[in-house]
Amino acid sequence: MIDKISIGIVGCGWLGKPLAKVLTDTYNVECYSRENTTDDSSFWQSDTIIIAINTKDNYLQTLQKIATLTASTSTIILMSSISVYREFDTVVDESAVIIKTGRQREAEELMQGLRDKLVILRLGGLMGDDRISGKWKSISIFADGEVNYIHRDDVINITKNILEQNIQSGIYNLVAPKHPLRSEVHKKNSKAFGLELGTFEGRTHREVSSQKVVKELNYTFLHPDPLEFWSQ
Repeated sequence: MIDKISIGIVGCGWLGKPLAKVLTDTYNVECYSRENTTDDSSFWQSDTIIIAINTKDNYLQTLQKIATLTASTSTIILMSSISVYREFDTVVDESAVIIKTGRQREAEELMQGLRDKLVILRLGGLMGDDRISGKWKSISIFADGEVNYIHRDDVINITKNILEQNIQSGIYNLVAPKHPLRSEVHKKNSKAFGLELGTFEGRTHREVSSQKVVKELNYTFLHPDPLEFWSQ
């Protein structure tokens, strides 16, 4: 009997928990919150460690600890963010030269300096299920512009594809290939879910391309259009 590949997930929340559930069908999966992992656990000997935590609470120090504890033979998959492209106001892909730094960019550079077997997934705005664009607690004024969203199902499915294809390094944007205007998405969701519609002032033009993941992984998005993310 061949042993299953082992996967360790740090961050068992809105993304990590359902990711673990899907991967369990194929792999030996352990999923822990960042607080509950232990230094001497066999967890760190997993074939792949997936980091799915937010940038709060000593984020950079946590990443450094994870990189140090993880076996040198293991691949690390870092769930990053398209916030690294904040200086751009045009169509942008993974080849962009990023000048302005921020916490997420610092995190990527830290991990790149510590690990060779590193896959960085730059996630667009995470949506789907109970995360509904236009449903906010307090924000009511928005700049209009093309959205760069990704459905949780696609993040999970792309991660599964990366594991199946044994990709051990690279940077990929995970963003739905269609980019309707934020006002279009909010207006549709306000009608569908009875949400109060905010106001829109100004215009942005940043559009993050996901063509690399489409071409290199031969990937077809499950949810290509953010206007249809919440359709029944």
